[in-house]
This record gives sequence, structure tokens and C-alpha cells, in this order.
Amino acid sequence: MGQPRQERAIQTRGALILAAAEVFDEYGFAGASISRILKRAGVTAGALYFHFESKEALAKAVMNAQSDTILPFLESQGLQRLVDITLVWARRLQTDPLLRAGVRLTGEQTTFGLRDSSPYQAWSQIMEECLLAARERGELQAGVEPSELAELIVEACTGMQMYAAAETCRADLSDRVVRMWRLLLPGIAVPSVVARTAVDPARALAAEEATAPVGAPGDGTG
Repeated sequence: MGQPRQERAIQTRGALILAAAEVFDEYGFAGASISRILKRAGVTAGALYFHFESKEALAKAVMNAQSDTILPFLESQGLQRLVDITLVWARRLQTDPLLRAGVRLTGEQTTFGLRDSSPYQAWSQIMEECLLAARERGELQAGVEPSELAELIVEACTGMQMYAAAETCRADLSDRVVRMWRLLLPGIAVPSVVARTAVDPARALAAEEATAPVGAPGDGTG
């Protein structure tokens, strides 16, 4: 009896986070009322407050779910994995309301009383792990410090998506990511790795298709 109840609780929490993300993405924090979120999720207020003590807590959960929208699509390792993170990120900002809401809330958080750098720190740690693996594989040039480079890439991507959002509604974000790596790779990777590292937006689409459930729209079997 306990296991089905636990599974229902997990499903309810996930439904709340997704519904909240959709509402935050559409209306921002200020316009995202609890009633809108409850209606979108199809749950009661009691269910919401069982999992989250406030709208702010729900917003933090959305902010910190960003990597869950990207990492499941990745199979590559080392420096290629780091590049692929940014390619998938650029594509999914076009299509995934959970990622968009997380990015939006992270940027807006001071307007609703938060000052939480953990989403940025989480990305820095994920990217540093990729770079540490790249160093072990002999992919990085001497003197490249993984923690410094990881933080720089998070900073660059943060500013890049804000610029692209203002100028093109992020329509050209993938192209901007490609340009970033075209400029960065020769200064951080050994020449043979620069030559073999693929920086192609099509990799993001291929990653999505490779992990799509059988019978899902667009997988060719439905």
C-alpha cells in the first residue's frame, strides 16, 4: 500500500512543478497565481501545500529543475558532453516550458524576494565535471582550470540567452552557441580535439529523437 501512495506523491509533485513552470513561463512570478497553478495541475490546494509551503518554494523547485530538462538527453563524454549541454540547452529553451520558466525565474528572482545562486552553481558544477573528465582524457590545453572555465561558460550562456531573448526571442540562440564554441575551443582544447569536437545544432535534435519513447510523436513508429 505504501509504494503506490509514494508513487502518487511523486507524480503529484511532478505535475505541480510542470504546471507551475507553464504558468510562470506565461505570466512570470507576479502573474502566476496559486489558483492558476492549481487549475493547470488539476490538484487541490491541500496537495500543493503538502509538497510546497509557498509559491516561492514552488518557484525555487522550478528554478532548480533546469538540468533535469537537459541531462537525460546526453550520452557523450568529456568536452563533447559540455558542448552538447549547451546545444541541447539552446534548443530546449525554444520548446520546454520547464527550462524556460527556470531561466526566467532565476533572472527575475530578486523581484520576489529571493537571492539564490544555486541554479548557476549547479550548472557550474555540472560543467566542471565535464571539464575534469576532459582533462583526464587529455583534451584540454595546459593551464586550463576547469572550475574557472565552467563558471565562465555559465556566465556567457546566461548573458547570451538574455541578449537573444531581447533581439530574436531566442530564435538564433543555437547559432550564438556555435559561435561561442568556435571562438573558445581553439583556446582551451588541444588541436586534435578541436578538430573532432562536433559543434552542430543538429546534435540536439538527434539527442531528443534518440531518447523519445517508442510511439511518441515524431519517432516514426506512431
